[in-house]
Amino acid sequence: MTSLKLELPDGETVTTDVTALLNAGYAGRSQDDVRAHVEELAALGVPAPEQTPALYPVSPYLARQTGRVHAPHARTSGEAEWALVVAGDRPEDLLLTVACDHTDRALEVHGVAWSKNAAPDVIGRRAWRLADVADRLDEITLTAWVGADGAETEIQRGTLAELLTPAYWVEVLRERGLLTPGTVLLSGTIPMRENVDQFASAWRVEMADPATGAVLRLDYTVERLPEPIG
Repeated sequence: MTSLKLELPDGETVTTDVTALLNAGYAGRSQDDVRAHVEELAALGVPAPEQTPALYPVSPYLARQTGRVHAPHARTSGEAEWALVVAGDRPEDLLLTVACDHTDRALEVHGVAWSKNAAPDVIGRRAWRLADVADRLDEITLTAWVGADGAETEIQRGTLAELLTPAYWVEVLRERGLLTPGTVLLSGTIPMRENVDQFASAWRVEMADPATGAVLRLDYTVERLPEPIG
């Protein structure tokens, strides 16, 4: 079973065994942003969803705190997101951290749910209690950079105001009987910048709280697997 270890601002460390992992999709509060993301995926050959927002169950072992993602080919990429971690039964056990949903874009054209299960959800190592930032969530920023040949380029920048709120997804989890310790939900993403190559060798994501200056970070390299034999 995969375990996540998250450090909170007061120094407390919380360890959670992941029992359910879910990826939200097309989860922008603005329908313009949702349409932009649909168009981004359409350019890669992904058909439009039948309804939005979407929610994709993912194998729990794919929640990873790692600095390295292995990919079978060159067409995989990340998505800057926040992650809600249900670490216990109390309201104060709802934790918020930074995440990157790495996705197999070649497989995505055959099924989004399949593509989400072909690569890990990279999770940060530090978190905030949701209750501690609930009054200023919309001001929290989300930024991603891609790296290639030693250079780094910003590919995503926005705020959590662009996405459906954690409170929205808490109610969805409650209705489905999934608001239980060990559930992890990723938020869906914000639009990517045009003319930036997402198929990069490295990803870095930051979630920053302007009110306190606190920043949650993750970064990882993407490494190609050897060619198969046979």
